[in-house]
Amino acid sequence: MFKEQDNTLYAQFGFKDFKEAFSFMTHVAFLAEQHHHHPNWSNVWNTVDIHLTTHDAGNTVTQKDYDLAKDIEAVYQKYVG
Repeated sequence: MFKEQDNTLYAQFGFKDFKEAFSFMTHVAFLAEQHHHHPNWSNVWNTVDIHLTTHDAGNTVTQKDYDLAKDIEAVYQKYVG
């Protein structure tokens, strides 16, 4: 799902409606706190775009990004089954 591009890991997630997209973002927010690593993201109605990069490593992709991406994808699977 996540793909490396322009020194970030990027993925777009689709949901049935805004409520479901916001619920996903809430789950990811708690997950990001656990990882001590936070996404750059945006939401428009039923779509969530996430960019991951490690700021303290010069805005490059690191293992921290891959680890968080893996856990975000696992959360997303709960929504799409």
